[in-house]
Amino acid sequence: MDQKVETKQTGLGRATFLSKLIFSWVNSLLSLGYSKPLDLEDIPSLASEDEADMTYQNFAHAWDSLVREKTDKNSRSLVLWSVIRTYLKENIVIAFYALIRTISVVVSPLILYAFVNYANRTEADLKQGMKMRSALMVAVYRKQLKLSSMARTRHSTGEILNYIAIDAYRMGEFPWWFHITWTCALQLVLSIAILFGVVGIGALPGLVPLLICGLLNVPLARILQNCQVQFMIAQDERLRSTSEILNSMKIIKLQSWEEKLKNLIESLREKEFKWLSKIQFLKAFGTFLYWLSPTVIPAVVFLGCIFFNSAPLNADTIFTVLATLRNMGDPVLMIPEALSITIQVKVSFDRLNTFMLDEELSNDDNGRNIKQCSVNAVVIQAGNFIWDHESVSQTLKDVNLEIKWGQKIAVCGPVGAGKSSLLYAILGEIPKISGTVNVGSALAYVSQSSWIQSGTVRDNILFGKPMDKEKYENAIKVCALDKDIDDFSYGDLTEIGQRGINVSGGQKQRIQIARAVYNDADIYLLDDPFSAVDAHTAAILFNDCVMTALREKTVILVTHQVEFLSEVDTILVMEDGKVIQSGSYQNLLKAGTTFDELVNAHKDIVTELHQGNENKEVSENDVLANPQNQNEGEISTMGQIEVQLTKEEEKVIGDVGWKPFWDYISFSRGSFMLCFIMLAQSAFIVLQTTSSFWLAIAIEIQNVSSATLIGVYSLTSFASILFVYLRSYLNAYLGLKASNAFFSSFTKAIFNAPTLFFDSTPVGRILTRASSDLSILDLDMPHSILFALSVAIEILVIICIMVSVTWQVLIVAVPVMVASIFIQQYYQTTARELMRINGTTKAPVMNFAAETSLGVVTVRAFNMVDGFYKNYLKLVDKDASLFFHSNVGMEWMVIRIEALQNLTIITAALLLILVPRGYVSPGLVGLSLYYALILTSAPIFWTRWFSNLSNYIISVERINQFIHVPFEPPAIVEDNRPPSSWPSKGRIDVQGLEVRYRPNAPLVLKGITCTFQEGSRVGVVGRTGTGKSTLISALFGLVEPSKGDILIDGINICSIGLKDLRTKLSIIPQEPTLFKGSIRTNLDPLGLYSDDEIWKAVKKCQLKETISKLPSLLDSSVSDEGGNWSLGQRQLFCLGRVLLKRNRILVLDEATASIDSATDAILQRVIRQEFSECTVITVAHRIPTVIDSDMVMVLSYGKVMEYDEPSKLMDTNSSFSKLVAEYWSSCRNRRQKL
Repeated sequence: MDQKVETKQTGLGRATFLSKLIFSWVNSLLSLGYSKPLDLEDIPSLASEDEADMTYQNFAHAWDSLVREKTDKNSRSLVLWSVIRTYLKENIVIAFYALIRTISVVVSPLILYAFVNYANRTEADLKQGMKMRSALMVAVYRKQLKLSSMARTRHSTGEILNYIAIDAYRMGEFPWWFHITWTCALQLVLSIAILFGVVGIGALPGLVPLLICGLLNVPLARILQNCQVQFMIAQDERLRSTSEILNSMKIIKLQSWEEKLKNLIESLREKEFKWLSKIQFLKAFGTFLYWLSPTVIPAVVFLGCIFFNSAPLNADTIFTVLATLRNMGDPVLMIPEALSITIQVKVSFDRLNTFMLDEELSNDDNGRNIKQCSVNAVVIQAGNFIWDHESVSQTLKDVNLEIKWGQKIAVCGPVGAGKSSLLYAILGEIPKISGTVNVGSALAYVSQSSWIQSGTVRDNILFGKPMDKEKYENAIKVCALDKDIDDFSYGDLTEIGQRGINVSGGQKQRIQIARAVYNDADIYLLDDPFSAVDAHTAAILFNDCVMTALREKTVILVTHQVEFLSEVDTILVMEDGKVIQSGSYQNLLKAGTTFDELVNAHKDIVTELHQGNENKEVSENDVLANPQNQNEGEISTMGQIEVQLTKEEEKVIGDVGWKPFWDYISFSRGSFMLCFIMLAQSAFIVLQTTSSFWLAIAIEIQNVSSATLIGVYSLTSFASILFVYLRSYLNAYLGLKASNAFFSSFTKAIFNAPTLFFDSTPVGRILTRASSDLSILDLDMPHSILFALSVAIEILVIICIMVSVTWQVLIVAVPVMVASIFIQQYYQTTARELMRINGTTKAPVMNFAAETSLGVVTVRAFNMVDGFYKNYLKLVDKDASLFFHSNVGMEWMVIRIEALQNLTIITAALLLILVPRGYVSPGLVGLSLYYALILTSAPIFWTRWFSNLSNYIISVERINQFIHVPFEPPAIVEDNRPPSSWPSKGRIDVQGLEVRYRPNAPLVLKGITCTFQEGSRVGVVGRTGTGKSTLISALFGLVEPSKGDILIDGINICSIGLKDLRTKLSIIPQEPTLFKGSIRTNLDPLGLYSDDEIWKAVKKCQLKETISKLPSLLDSSVSDEGGNWSLGQRQLFCLGRVLLKRNRILVLDEATASIDSATDAILQRVIRQEFSECTVITVAHRIPTVIDSDMVMVLSYGKVMEYDEPSKLMDTNSSFSKLVAEYWSSCRNRRQKL
């Protein structure tokens, strides 16, 4: 879970005042980074007062008191006010420093004081931003652990990730921008005051254009804010769909829906892009407004001087006015940027506020009381529960339940009867309308669809508890995991991929059960845990685990396996949300009704088996002669993998120079645009310089009238602004082109990646690229390129001007430039690695949050909320430490370059004073000093933006990595398309098939040769992990054979396109997958069928009754991952899809595992009728499912052991007959007990 990396604490805690002033405490990190590429271990940890836990505690304290004070009328943003309360003191200190700095900048840029205060301020700023960010990231995580079931439907996993990755992340830089905003405003006011001091009343007319520009900004900011909100909403939508699609990629590939879903993602991106382009073009117009003021105002002020005759137009006046107005230029440039950031932050605050105020599971655990009672473990009296407050019918009605300590209770009933909801009621997850629930202390819960964390097998079983060897080994043994663990290459230290992607369904379920057993609780809630395992394993689990290991415990078992019911103390039969019968097996059989149906359906099957197996007695030892063996994924990717599956996230190392920058430009075919942008910028600077030069020279010429002087100046200035607008417009356009190019290549690459890529890449890694990295490409890249380019050109021009007036400046300027460049590069080597490592520390935060969101019920049931919270804190601190150190590094560099630049200015000023009088005209002296003052701020500005650009470029690198992942074979091979009627028969020939999952991994299928006749029904059986699902994977082209062929109706499937292949095959997969949307879009995602056809299919798959009761019928909603339908119902939806497709070949992969025997029997009948002409391949755990097949194939160790008709196999001493006998004997033993 957490790498035990003991990092040293940051040097800030021990730093002296001087060392804090000049940031020398970071020297050690920078020199280490200069000497070698940094690793995560090299980054110092944060001081304890800056750690996420402390910051969150402070925030939570403020938040709680505000929530208590909250009234309904008062709808102010509580998140914002909590942040203000928590950080008010620190902000006042920062503000004081900022104030001194602003005054010194305005009065004279030569006061070196500016640095001292500046340095202190940024360090405080950075820490504060980091603390705010950590506090909010943790607050969102804490909140998701407490969300009620209804609130969870409103905020999907993708959205919660967005709150952490984008909204909380934004806060890191917010304090810095906030102080910039008000100091800039102050600088403006002070500059205006100085202007009045210099030219008196003549400055009045200058205020008019200033006010106009200021007022124009208000509507602009409003429109921008609206666009920003819309943009964020569109982004949420896209990320929600992306995350859902990535999580179900396997099904999407099996059904060949990639094209359709890729178009869906692209259409969502189009919506988002529409708002993005509005934002970018509005910003370009904003820049135009800003440059209006420093260029138009001087002309107006000079006119005012002449008109009011308040000051002479000489060199002193003109250059003081220009320098003062130039001082206004910086704030004027920063304010729009600052405003747009403030707008983004405001939007984020509002979104976080909505989330933080959403409903939680109430503190009394949703109306359940945890209280120890000596007799009863669980008591529910007159309980009524409902999932969705808007729906008409209750989920559970009039539940009365008394369960004594140590009892074993089974809950059974048809699909959708409310069995899982009953467990949720005991867990306190489902809102209670009335009644009381009392539950004894420690619970353990095993969910129906297994929830596994990425990490090792051992981590998953221990689940945060300390290791107790004996207990641990016992848990593994009773859950039949010992053999599997021996098979894993790394034993119980084998890494499990995200969502347990590289272990089979049965193994996931057993790991979950082992986790519960090890946890040693008092009450066990098991939600249909045996559906994913074969009959033999189910019997072991039931006998060794439920009846033996948990004999002292209270167990509530939801199950469809009728054969186990005779052993339990009490059986609850549920239908339509009510407990309609309860009692022992004997009593219920006498009572008849629903329970009878369930048992009889099971009996019919068993009797069929019995006839073929009358005279066989099989000893237990024979059965085990064929042990469970090598583990493979469902339709998934797992050979014996010698390398751990989930690879370390790659990061580029060292200086890649300009390559990613050129990638960015060339990818969007923007080199031509870039030249235009540079031309426009050069034209702007040339015109600006010409206007200043004109003033400097024209003042000395006697016969130039004031009108001419100002006229020429105004014209050149105004012409220059048009170029600024052109430059900004083209730049916005370039940025949008690049965003588009990267997004479409990225999406294409992800949808065409092979299944192996998704098995070894955690979804969080793909998502961070689709969210935060893409967000940087959208919003930050274009501006940083523009600033880095334009300021660089400006600096060169300024140096030329200063040299033309006093060439001696070169003596200092050149060494200073060289030194500055060295400092910049020295910093950049460390900064680049810090940013890259930051890229890899962010994904674990996201992954962890996403996993918690999916397994939140399990986490709460095991009472592990605090453990998870602590692990999350560690991840957040790691991430924050990188953020902090990379920003401090930048300040370290800025302060050093700033000191060097001041050297240049002082030299220039001294030279101008020391040269003989009259050697340089006063006009040019003014000009040279005016530019010297600009030179103090410009290089710093450039250094900042260039460093930002180098850091942002890393997002381009990261997206690029995934654009170049290997592709699957093509979807359609144009010159080899099968005829449209293919396959007309449905005959499958497998010839010498060998499959391995990676080039040097061992074989999973070892030379399989067999023929599935057209129209036959073939059952494939074998212990968990013998290659059953790999065979299906090969049939669907998910894995490419390393040797051998598969022919369908004589056509080799490797020679045709994957889309042509997969659309002609149907599958009902082991894990039923639904998408957010409606029933219609889930049954018919491609929109190919009429309502009439859909209703027919719905009727056949037993869902018509349920759907007819819903108000919106086929348009009723399906929530994220089908969460509002039971697992059995989801399985029926998958059957519906197949019934609509009507292909000649159908594969059932454990398709009826989560359905009760009665529904299963109906379904088998439907499949027999509807697919009588088709080839049906059934991979099964339940023997009855395959007993009536035409042929049965028994797989073991990736080889075909037996392949014959079931009746023939039953007559010999075959593995199949042993499997049947063993199933039969387990059923008969129970009957005898009765």
